Amino acid sequence: MKGFIFDLDGTIYLGETMIEGAAEAVQALRDRGDRVVFLTNKPIATRLSYVEKLIKMGIPAKMDDVLNSSQIVAKYLQKHMKPSDRVYVIGEDPIHQELREHEIPFTTEVENLDYVILSWDRQFTYDKLNNLYQAYMKGAKVIASNPDMTCPTDYGQIPDTGAIIAALEAITGQPIDFVAGKPSLIAAEAAAEQLGLPHEDCYMVGDRLDTDIKMGNDAGMNSVLVLTGVTTAEMAEHSDTIPKHVINTIKEIVLI
Repeated sequence: MKGFIFDLDGTIYLGETMIEGAAEAVQALRDRGDRVVFLTNKPIATRLSYVEKLIKMGIPAKMDDVLNSSQIVAKYLQKHMKPSDRVYVIGEDPIHQELREHEIPFTTEVENLDYVILSWDRQFTYDKLNNLYQAYMKGAKVIASNPDMTCPTDYGQIPDTGAIIAALEAITGQPIDFVAGKPSLIAAEAAAEQLGLPHEDCYMVGDRLDTDIKMGNDAGMNSVLVLTGVTTAEMAEHSDTIPKHVINTIKEIVLI
């Protein structure tokens, strides 16, 4: 039995368009007894919205089939924060909703913070940047949902959480504490746990070398690059992050 961890945008679909053969490929894996989970770094949509989108595209899915970076942040805080800890969130409603569902209290006050959750925020302002900076300088731990510099859309690439991380790191000259989503080992462990399989039996399938493939490699999984998203074959050839497998499209995953 194998476990397949699928990235979504660029792997299963592009924007609102499913990649040809994706539904059939996922079903073929399930039919032969393999396990499937979907793992996305995108924090501006809820897990329920991903479930609904997959079903609409002809891929049966339930909530336990989808992991996103917001949920991984919430689970980390459940394990590590103390009852007295104060959490401030920079991000949009879906990550707030995920934290509430996991009973993670957060505050709108910016004093005496223990954690700042830094996520994609399309209403990011100078005031939020200053709050982030001041909290960091006073010792708050900064946890980012995902490191992606851009996100693909139907209209091209747009800035993602990584751009906000870069702003803070440019001011402080120091890296943030850590990233919860891909390529972190936290995300890899969450996906393997969801599949109920050891890392060596898991296949991380995605279109990004710096998140999907790096996570697979670092975690001792089988990394599979698809060429339907942001990475071209030429980029893969010249990268220090080398996938174990390269396929043109998800249709070919059944051959692995």
